[in-house]
Amino acid sequence: MTCFSACTLFLTMLSITTYSALCQSTTAAPDTQAPAPAPAATPAAGPTWSIGGIDFSGFVDGYYEFNANHPADEFNQYRNFDEKANQFSLNLAKVTLSHDPDPIGFRLDIGFGRAFETVHATEQSSSIFRNIEQAYISLKPPKAKGFEADFGEFVTSAGAEVIETKDNWNYSRSILFAYAIPYYHFGLRTSIPVTKTITGGFQLVNGWNNVEDNNSGKTLGFTGALTKPKFTWNVNYYTGPEKPNTNKGWRNLIDTTLLMTPNSKVNFYLNYDYAQERNLDRSLSHYQGFAGAAHEQLTSHFALAQRAEYFNDPQGFSTATTQSLNEFTLTGEYKWVEGLLTRLEYRRDHSDHNVFMRGPTPAADQNQNTVSIGFIGFFGPKR
Repeated sequence: MTCFSACTLFLTMLSITTYSALCQSTTAAPDTQAPAPAPAATPAAGPTWSIGGIDFSGFVDGYYEFNANHPADEFNQYRNFDEKANQFSLNLAKVTLSHDPDPIGFRLDIGFGRAFETVHATEQSSSIFRNIEQAYISLKPPKAKGFEADFGEFVTSAGAEVIETKDNWNYSRSILFAYAIPYYHFGLRTSIPVTKTITGGFQLVNGWNNVEDNNSGKTLGFTGALTKPKFTWNVNYYTGPEKPNTNKGWRNLIDTTLLMTPNSKVNFYLNYDYAQERNLDRSLSHYQGFAGAAHEQLTSHFALAQRAEYFNDPQGFSTATTQSLNEFTLTGEYKWVEGLLTRLEYRRDHSDHNVFMRGPTPAADQNQNTVSIGFIGFFGPKR
């Protein structure tokens, strides 16, 4: 079965099950939020702060990263958030205001740092949206059997990791997170429980990583999640025109993540992405990648995580270089107190071409070895 035959089958099944759920009139499905990327770990708790029905949360995330190649431009290549080499850097400082829909709610995430510079790289430098991660209103009618609709700017449903470092296992993000999927969308997002274990959703958005669209077309998103006691399986499909000033040559992405939780101390995930886009000359560009990771909570204060992945970009569609990339990451985490984490991480990136800078020489090496230490302080809403 080809990738897009699988996509067609998934979308057909999702449409049928969603229609069935809407037609049910007896047993209400459980109250379920809109499907999100399968988190690599349970979000860490922190000190609480809630005022008048509005929850406040936030964090400050900074790091120092040593790059053994000593690149003259002081940038770690093929990284998205931990970009700066051999110096201290602010990854992200963020504050969140939110109110769960009852039936109306909202969420606003604002901040600054290297992460936001990367996330909003396609927005104009003068854009008012460059310091906003999410800003949307929510509607959850009490008699709609768990149906929820969000409108505004929200993070993508694709991927196994998220923008917030504390909610991932590793300090750095995977190649798939950096090069295979979008960061955010602007438009409409819906979700509805189909059964007690299946949630389906539909999205109609401007496109990939832009609040103001770069063409007149729209991107369609279809999401599905199967949740069981020992695993969660997410499938996401996005399709639409992404080229500026034209609606020709649609981009298609299928993303799937299997998160396995055999017990409270050991967890695993597998993540696969495939994307293709028709070029204006009718040729086809594509990429695909696979990642796997494991996390073990050794004590109440210390955890260990490993990640390995492979990414193939045969036309240089995503990385701007024809290559295959792979990486291995080993991360140790120490929780000092509630609301304060330290992560020490070793990562080795490898390409089948000389793409990494060594000293003042660009494209001089196939390897990049880094060691980083990150500090994350955060507080969370009262629940």
